[in-house]
Amino acid sequence: MSKGLFITGTGTDVGKTYVTALLIKTLRQAHYNAAYYKAAISGAPSVAAGDAGYVNRTAQINEPENLLVPYTFTHAVSPHLASKLEGITIEKETILNGWKQVTARYPYVTVEGSGGIICPIRHDTTACYNLEDIIQWFHLPCIIVGTIGLGSINSFVLTAHYMQSKHLPVKGLIINRYHGGIMEDDNIAMITERTGLPVLAVVKEGDTSLSADPHKLAALYEGV
Repeated sequence: MSKGLFITGTGTDVGKTYVTALLIKTLRQAHYNAAYYKAAISGAPSVAAGDAGYVNRTAQINEPENLLVPYTFTHAVSPHLASKLEGITIEKETILNGWKQVTARYPYVTVEGSGGIICPIRHDTTACYNLEDIIQWFHLPCIIVGTIGLGSINSFVLTAHYMQSKHLPVKGLIINRYHGGIMEDDNIAMITERTGLPVLAVVKEGDTSLSADPHKLAALYEGV
């Protein structure tokens, strides 16, 4: 039975894709056959040029492109708007079918969200769903990724509280772009105290793997 884990961010451009790549790379180096999936990518002319292609190369998965992501849009906006601009309807069934295909082939699948947790995937008169719906469809535990600095307490705490209010299981936090110093260390302490969530890894600029036990990382994934 395949296992999955969902990676969300405290917002856009917090290094969620970079951290996702490091997570999968760390697992694969420990001989876990881990793969990647994302429902929709915006702002990419092709799969290879987008987040999925970056993770596929960086983590050295060599996953077929048709398994990585079902929807790719050239407009660099939220998937719900990009799909309208490009005349493509995002269907729940297509997302679920892609998920079934990748989980049938790989025992560990990491799902990356789009932007922050409150990101609309489809919003029209026929159907409306957001990232939180995808998490519930797949029955996945989650990790929150965010940068550490001014404003990070607010971003992490609000994201965690929103997810908890929606009954989305959050396993912990990954801190990105850590430089050290009293402010960043205090931010981490405040974030863990106010969310009640553990820090699973701290990532510095240029890191090529996660500073965490790969077996403990693998234990975060749950059966789907």
